[in-house]
Amino acid sequence: MTVTYTAEVATCRGFGCFLTLLLRWRGSIYKLVWPDLAAFLTLYYCLSFTYRFALQPDQKKVFESISEYCDTYSNFIPLSFVLGFYISIIMQRWWNQYSSIPWPDPIAVFVSSNIHGQDERGRLMRRTIVRYVCLCLTMVFSMICPRVKKRFPTLEHFVAAGLMTESEKSVIIDLNSKFPQHSKHWLPIVWAASIVTRARKEGRIRDDFAVKTIIDELNIFRGKSGLLLQYDMISVPLVYTQVVTLATYSFFITSVIGRQWLDVDEKDPVYGRRRNPIDLYFPVFTTLQFFFYMGWLKVAESLINPFGEDDDDFEINWIVDRNLSVSYLIVDEMHHEHPELIKDQYWDEVFPTELPHTIASEPFKEKIPQPSTANIAVQFATLSNANPSTIKIDELGMADDNQSGIHFSAEGRSSSRLSMHRPRTTSAGSTTSMNNMGSLPRVNSVTSTLKRIFSRENTPATVDGNYPPPGSRLAESQSQTSLTGKYFGGGGGSMRIANQVIEEVDEQATITSMASKKPEVRPTARSLFENSEPIPVPQWRHSVGITSSAPITSMNPPPASRGPSVQSVPSSACITGDTISMTSSNAGDEDEFTRLKEERRRERERIEMARSISVIADGRLSPDEDIALLDITTDSNAPLIPTAPPIPHH
Repeated sequence: MTVTYTAEVATCRGFGCFLTLLLRWRGSIYKLVWPDLAAFLTLYYCLSFTYRFALQPDQKKVFESISEYCDTYSNFIPLSFVLGFYISIIMQRWWNQYSSIPWPDPIAVFVSSNIHGQDERGRLMRRTIVRYVCLCLTMVFSMICPRVKKRFPTLEHFVAAGLMTESEKSVIIDLNSKFPQHSKHWLPIVWAASIVTRARKEGRIRDDFAVKTIIDELNIFRGKSGLLLQYDMISVPLVYTQVVTLATYSFFITSVIGRQWLDVDEKDPVYGRRRNPIDLYFPVFTTLQFFFYMGWLKVAESLINPFGEDDDDFEINWIVDRNLSVSYLIVDEMHHEHPELIKDQYWDEVFPTELPHTIASEPFKEKIPQPSTANIAVQFATLSNANPSTIKIDELGMADDNQSGIHFSAEGRSSSRLSMHRPRTTSAGSTTSMNNMGSLPRVNSVTSTLKRIFSRENTPATVDGNYPPPGSRLAESQSQTSLTGKYFGGGGGSMRIANQVIEEVDEQATITSMASKKPEVRPTARSLFENSEPIPVPQWRHSVGITSSAPITSMNPPPASRGPSVQSVPSSACITGDTISMTSSNAGDEDEFTRLKEERRRERERIEMARSISVIADGRLSPDEDIALLDITTDSNAPLIPTAPPIPHH
């Protein structure tokens, strides 16, 4: 698991807090570097003893030349640049991999909130969805983390752990046999999405937006799980890792030769500096340089794959256990449960000025942060040559504010904060009143002042009929008075904005007050003619072609039809209340279906005649055929031509 030392570096005092971390062994640089450092010092002393005790004078000269050559040209290796850039990439990649680990908590919260039902099936749906989510992530971890792979080497181990059932295992095995080239970590997410869809069809999810929210979270979870696999497959380019490794080891191979102590004359201009008495016993700065550079390389090796078994790698087995426990707790144990709703201790004060302190925390009370210009004092004498457009005109009236019913007010700094004991609007619908403050009129422009002076329409007259002189306070408008009386319960004041809060209307109280009022009774046609007597309507005749179910659109008698095939049928109608009754003398003698059939036949004949006339218009018929068609058309349209009704005899 990652070595945590955050609590030890919370406060820096004295010589710092990092010095106490140098004595740690687990996850330390000593644990990573000591094998390489031991090999480096062993090789260094082997060469040193060989040079001092085993070589001949001529051989020493050759060794001294080689050592000077390695020491001179080892600085050509850009080790600091290569290692620094490589470590920055590795650290960024390391944190991005941790940020890509998906957590099932959001899905569990959405599932618990939106999939309703206290029965066994509702509980089964919720638990199965989060189990599939945890199964997906565990399958991904088993493919990228050696620790999890050792814990779940086969699908049978998932079944034994309770993350998978036998039927689900058989489905995955069958898919692996048919499509063995791709992993099946996404399959549980597909199952979970299907359960969400089924819950919507069964009415356990009450709207489509909740379904979309859960599906979106499942897709995000699946995407992050796939991203972990991509980090595992796509590593830092191998060529870059090889360059860094070769640069580091080649630098120290040359250093182990070039930093040797040489038995030369101290006055020699070339080799004199190599006869250092300290390096004769131990290469101090060479060891430190190796320790830093090699430690840098070991950090990159440890962090390039944080899902391994190093001390600073992520504890994935703990994440697997934690995900399943928390998911079941959210969707099952805490499903639709919460503590009792009670008023907090600041209910009447709205919010506290500050939370209480203990004796231990009293010395650490922070001051209120101030802006950078809070302590800058501006001399008002420097504002004597201000812009004329900003000259203060407090004495002038303000018709704009009077018309709007809104004034600006100003107070000192002591009253700028909201009163902690001001009345509040309660759920019962009671309203509160704001404290009246002294109003400060807004500075007016010259244009608005002249407009009010020369405008008789907007300037109210005084009692004697004269208009007030320029510069005097104008009377309050009716809109201001109405607003004042409505919201502040008094006259003469105005709605003030500064240092006040316009309270939001209580919707529940408004609905309650509206429901308590009696509904407004409005007259209707039925109420107006409820006690009226039936009005007799003169009898009139209509064509047989119009059915008795056709609406009556006019009170005037329609003209009678003309032709041998249509007979006028006397009928009578009367209006009684809201209904119109009509009786026909021979309505029962003729079948309604026969009349409708006859009408449709005549309509088809008219359409055919119209088509024939269009053919005549195109010049495709002779004049004799034209006359014959016109006669046929006249005969077929005869029943449709209304005839004058007979005059009734009284």
